[in-house]
Parts: sequence; C-alpha cells; structure tokens
Amino acid sequence: MSVTTGVGAPAAVVPGGVGQSPLRPDGTSKAKGEFAFSSDLWADDMLWGATLRSPHPHARIARIDLAAALALPGVHAVLTAEDVPGERHYGLEVVDQPVLAYDEIRYQGEPVAVVAADHPETARRAAALITVDYRVRPPVTDPEAALAAGQLVRHVPVRRGDPAATAEVVVTGDYQVGMQDQAFLGPESGLAVPAADGGVDLWIATQWLHVDQRQVAAALGLPTDLVRLHLAGVGGAFGAREDLSMQVHASLLALRTGRPVKMVYSREESFFGHVHRHPATLRYEHGATADGRLVYVRARILLDGGAYTSSTPAVVANAATLGIGPYQVPNVVMDAYGVHTNNPPCGAMRGFGAVQACFAYESQMDKLAAALGLDPVEVRLRNAMETGSVLPTGQRVEGPAPVARLLELVRDRPPPPPAGGDPREWPGGVANTTRGEGVVRGVGYAIGIKNVCFSEGFDDYSTARVRLELLGGVPAVLVHTAAAEVGQGLVTVQAQIARTELGVARVTVAAADTSVGSAGSSSASRQTYVTGGAVRAACQAVRARLLARLPTGPAELRLVDGKVVDAGGAVVADLVDLVSDEPIEETVRWRHRPTHPLDPVTGQGDAHVQYAFAAHRATVEVDTELGLVRVVEIATAQDVGKAVNPAAVLGQIQGGTAQGLGLALMEEIQVVDGLIRNPSFTDYLIPTILDVPPMAVDVLELADPHAPYGLRGVGEPPTISSTPAVVAAIRAATGLPLPRVPVRPEHLTGVG
Repeated sequence: MSVTTGVGAPAAVVPGGVGQSPLRPDGTSKAKGEFAFSSDLWADDMLWGATLRSPHPHARIARIDLAAALALPGVHAVLTAEDVPGERHYGLEVVDQPVLAYDEIRYQGEPVAVVAADHPETARRAAALITVDYRVRPPVTDPEAALAAGQLVRHVPVRRGDPAATAEVVVTGDYQVGMQDQAFLGPESGLAVPAADGGVDLWIATQWLHVDQRQVAAALGLPTDLVRLHLAGVGGAFGAREDLSMQVHASLLALRTGRPVKMVYSREESFFGHVHRHPATLRYEHGATADGRLVYVRARILLDGGAYTSSTPAVVANAATLGIGPYQVPNVVMDAYGVHTNNPPCGAMRGFGAVQACFAYESQMDKLAAALGLDPVEVRLRNAMETGSVLPTGQRVEGPAPVARLLELVRDRPPPPPAGGDPREWPGGVANTTRGEGVVRGVGYAIGIKNVCFSEGFDDYSTARVRLELLGGVPAVLVHTAAAEVGQGLVTVQAQIARTELGVARVTVAAADTSVGSAGSSSASRQTYVTGGAVRAACQAVRARLLARLPTGPAELRLVDGKVVDAGGAVVADLVDLVSDEPIEETVRWRHRPTHPLDPVTGQGDAHVQYAFAAHRATVEVDTELGLVRVVEIATAQDVGKAVNPAAVLGQIQGGTAQGLGLALMEEIQVVDGLIRNPSFTDYLIPTILDVPPMAVDVLELADPHAPYGLRGVGEPPTISSTPAVVAAIRAATGLPLPRVPVRPEHLTGVG
C-alpha cells in the first residue's frame, strides 16, 4: 500500500494510537475460530425459536390453525399477530412492516407465526405443522407497473441550470443493476432472556442497538428502559442488520414462556430474513462539447424497494444527489424514484444508492469518451470535481476533492504482466477450460463519490463515556459506547483514540449496549467519524478535568506515556499522582456539522456533511468463446483524510473492492414472479480467494478540516467504483455494450 500524507497528522506518534495498526482485540480469537458470535449464545433452560414464513409473494390470510403445532410434545408457545401486545408494525424510517403478518402477505418469506420449543428441530417441525389458509393474489413485481399504480415511496428531483440545454455530442444509455445480497457469513441470531422486572435482555447481532430497542419496546408494549439490548458477536453486516429480523420474535417468545429463547436463521432463511440492495433501472443522457466538457446530464433512476419502506427514502436521495458522479456539470435534470412491489424488501447495503448510479454514469463516461475519440481517463479528468466545485444540489464541495489525482494514480500504475503457462492464470482457472484460445485482455476505469454520515438534516450524533482511573496502581482508561463492532475494527479505533488523547497505554473498550446513549448506526461510513469524534471529545473533557488539578493550569500541556509534559517535553506530573483515588469520568454527545433537507421541488440543499472518493483500474481477461472472465488485477486509489488504522483501511479497501467485483460478475438474487430462486451460497455466488485478484492500493491522506483528525469515511467508496471498472474492462476486451450487472457468460457469448 502506497500512502501520500497531507496535513492533519498528529504531531507525535503514540504507540497503539492514531495512525498505528495495533492488533485487534478480537483478531486472534476470530482467526482461531474461538470468537463467540451471536449464533454461539447459550443460556441454561433455553428454548429454541423458529419462524413460519409465507411461501407466496402476495396473498390474503383467511385463517391460521395452530392446533397441530401446539399439540406437538416439546412445544412451549406458538404465537401469531394476535399475541403482539404492543404496536403491530415496526420500521426503520416508516412504521409499516408487520411484526407478524395478520391480513395480507406482501412478499415471499414474510413471517406469519413463531414457535418456541425445547429443541430446534422440534421448533421447526411445529412451525411446519401450522396450517394457513392463503388466498393467493397476483403479485406486483414490475417496478414500472408499481410506479404507474401509485406505489411510490419517494421521488427526489434535482434541478440545476437550464433543463433544455443542448450539446454538440450526446450519448444515451439504459442500464440495469441486479439485486445483490450482503452475504454476511453469520446468519441472523440472538438470545432473549426474560427479566425479573418484567422486561427483557436481548443479546443480538445488529448495526444500531438503540433503534432496535425503540422498535422492540414498541412491539412489546414496554418502556424502553425495560428492553435492554447487548451487542453479541456480529458476523458481518454491510447494511442488512439495520432492520429488525428476529429481535421482536425472540423477545415475544421469551416473555410468553418465561424462559430464554434463542433463534438462529439457516442460510436459506437468512435470504428471506433481511433486506437486500435495491435493483435499479437507470436511463441517462449526457451532453458535451466537442472537446469533452460536460454541458448537461439528464437521468431517471427507478429503485425497487420491495414490500416495505425500510431505508428506501434515503437510498433514493443518495441516488439522486450523487447520481451525476464526481463531475462538474452546469445543467442537470435528475429524477430518482423508489417504489413498493411484492418483491423481497430492499434497504441498506454498502454504497446505499451510489452503487447503482455509479454503474450508469461511469458507463456513460466511457460512451462519451468513445464518441469523442478520447481516452476514458482523459474525459474524466476534463470534468473532474475539485475543491470549491458546486454539486447539482447547489452544495459547494469543501475540503480536498482529489478526483483528478486519484484517476492519475490508477492510470499511471504499471500494467500487470501477461498470463503465463499456468492454467490458473487463464479464465476458468483451476477448471482447466482453456490454454488461451479466444482470450482477450481489457482495461477499464471508474471513479465514484459517496456521502459520509447521515444526511438531510438528520440529528446525527454519537455518545461516548470515558473513565480514567488507576487499576493496580497503573493508569487505565475505559471507553463505553453503543457503537456496533460489525467486523470493521471500530473497537480497535476507539482504543487508539483514547491512547492518543490521554497518553495511557492500558485501554479497555466495554461491550456495546443500551445502558449508554446512542451511537447511531454502523453504516454510512460514519462510525470512525462520529463515534470516533465522541470518544475524542470525551477524552478531551477528561483531560481538561485532569489538568485542572495542576496548580500551573492546562496551558500547552500534553499527556504522553502516563505523564503530563509541557511544550518542551519536560515532565510536569505523573498521571498516577493526579488520578490517585479519584477517577475522572465524562460522557459526551458529539455531533458533526449540521446538514439540511433537500428542497422537494428542486433538490437543492446542503444535504451531506462529507464526500469520499475512490478510483479503480481493472484489468481482465475474457474467454470470448466460453464467456468466462478472470480479473487479473485491480488498482485502486482512495483519499481517506487520515488513516486512523492503516491496516484496517487497507482491509476496508480490499474488501469493498471484492464486493464490487462480486456485483460485476456473479452476485444476484434471482427473483421470478416475486419468488427467490437461489437462496443459498450454492446458487448465490460470491467471490472466493480464487476470484479476487491482486490489488495495488494508493492511499491519500488529505485532511478534511471539519472531521476528527481530518479523517474521511472509508468503508463504502471501494464498493462503488470497482463494479463499473470491471465491466468497463470487459467492454474494452469484447466491444460489447454490457448494460447490466452482473455480467453473465451468456451476455458475452450470446448463447443462453
């Protein structure tokens, strides 16, 4: 990994602090298979829960017969919507999804009843014994038909400049993006334990403890202080754990039976138990001058939100506001829509609306380059956004916007060597399908833009509690937040910040739960920014109180290696003496700069707090006879503001790139007439170690002056531009238009 550093790095390097890559506290146990994930939870006297789901995408429920299930030995409870004591519906943004369906089925796999039994197989058998009289109805599965029928979730228009602008060179395109699954390895699972006070303790793998708490408490009819959530080990998330899955169901069963209830979804059930990436149809028209300067972009984006709202409104807004790309365009007409259908519910997934748009606008930039006879990178450079550029929403880009530099970095990387005699170096790999006959190499480029943190005026904050004390006569720090560690390394980052700010080596990060204030969601690439900012602010409050104990006051004093030192590095005091028997604890709620709603007619407004950029160059080899693709190498460049943990940054860039590669070549939930045809990792393919190529990574550290340490969100940008880069490379190799992802063999051979 190559790193170019700008301003904003801390003046001193603290061992295990910001800018270092200390060992993750959970790293060794995960590598050795000893880490306890949510599916490993256990309690004495525990029951097992199971869910009955609808086999139909659209139906009316005429009758439910529970008798056979209740008669099965070992069954302790069978619950339907009639047994929900509180609110019957829940929702992340809009409360519209039934806890258990009670009149109408709106998608295949919708929960109808839940069972608790003394063995998981007994619970599954009991669920299968429940008889439901479904009156099947025709499903609405075409998003265009849904839009025409008034099933609109949200429309976000963006208008800038002259809507009737004309240009010398015009290119148009229609594009499609399939439904991608987050494909995390740890299925939905959790353990609900009834409490003596009438409440419940729920250990759960989630992305947002407090939003789960609010929805679960409402469904149970309990005050939130009686619904206590604890973060269990999370086996990946990528957006799919923002919405509820089994949280309410396990809690209902635990409270009904008076015993702990554990629920674990199978892999097949997981495909029905969480939201997916919105499939999209996109139409774009780009107009440019003869020398390649963009004059206008007109676009229409239609996102299929499936049966319920989830986070579709925010995804639509992202697609609209980011849908022109990191380019300067004086005239824009953009309309983005999200609709309800009877397809599986869709919601948050890494990239969140920007992925779908990037595939289309980067495909358009390649079309424009071809029409102009320009190099694909050159046409992007001529239109690249920079600091001070005005977005289609009227928001001015503050801070670094190194779009041109990122493109130049990937362009100037040396090309990978040609394939040798090893058959693993050809398309088909270990399957030994070719020796190079019909194999063509291609190179493609793409760059994307992504907002960081929550937007449109949302009150986006995080809470951190920091305690400095002596343990065994040694200064120690305890950091407590409700931020969900979902594999991204946030626990490590919180400890790094505490070490940097307080100069204490011994830092413990407490398990996340709802006994401390909300930290918001582990999504939108926001946690290092917002929870990192909260931890930093709480540490600074502790430091201020600590230094106030000195007779000389806190002027120009720093905490280093358990000491208080002055500007010249001379030791003023020892932390052991200052802390003594009086620990210092501070709780801080920290917010980033405010954002503002979009104008509902023009789409104008300062909706986002920060932008992040990443570029990719993909090199592929395509067997044009068999339709097989091997990605030879991916070069990527990304501005991260400040690499708080360089090893974690590299992991995010590589992992996000691999997820984008998956969407480009193989990942799609196949839905036909509202029915999922491939709910397994046998038929839903994800990249393996044999599919992921070597990656050359350049990291820029150009500080954002408004962010803690100058950092920029890292997790999502790699996923956004890797997909169009891979497809651009295949187009370069084959000359085919390839307007849809994922690209399949039949798209390359014309057979099938």
